[in-house]
Amino acid sequence: MNSYLVRIYRRGEDNPRVLVGVVEEPGSNGKKAFTNLYELWEILNPVKRAPAQPKRNKNSKHNRNMKQS
Repeated sequence: MNSYLVRIYRRGEDNPRVLVGVVEEPGSNGKKAFTNLYELWEILNPVKRAPAQPKRNKNSKHNRNMKQS
């Protein structure tokens, strides 16, 4: 389980989704800013995505060889 220090500097009284603040992870040097509830959620629960596949350039050597065949 991870621990975080969440500092909320401003919030909307009429809309609780309006938040501004920073998140710190104890023991690390970085801070991550958020400007709404959704950004805060993404910081606390990052989506683990598969590594991106390298994009092939249409002018790459592989593609030129394919055209010549």
